[in-house]
Amino acid sequence: MQIKIRPLQESDALISYEWRNNPCVWKYTGSKPNKTITVDMELMWIKKVLSRQNEKRFAIMADDVYIGNTYLTDVSNQTAEFHIFIGEQNYWGKGIASIVITQVLSYAKNINLKTIHLEVHQDNMPALKLYKKAGFVEISQNGQMIKMEKNL
Repeated sequence: MQIKIRPLQESDALISYEWRNNPCVWKYTGSKPNKTITVDMELMWIKKVLSRQNEKRFAIMADDVYIGNTYLTDVSNQTAEFHIFIGEQNYWGKGIASIVITQVLSYAKNINLKTIHLEVHQDNMPALKLYKKAGFVEISQNGQMIKMEKNL
């Protein structure tokens, strides 16, 4: 399976709105939608985030199928916050996130970032294991969320 990232596009809303309405996707996140998300709502959100200068938003592609998103947000002073989710459940547990992390970290180095941080739910054991394997270290915990960081 070929895994790559590409810039997020407005047309991705036609698929990603469905993920926003799937509680399984949001089980371990710090924030989740509190209402049903429509295609129009998702499109408005994508337009808004794509206009932000301090964010890099990508679609995750598996053999040219759009399966999730990954982001670098709050990009400033050579740091950024990392986010990832695989929205298509058929692609969970296949090692895709590990490949995507490598690609995003390489991109981060290319734009001269020095530190990447993230938050992960303490019960999300697969993600914790994945982040540790990628070199992220725990730096603090606030409630159920663990903050991790990696120096590039």
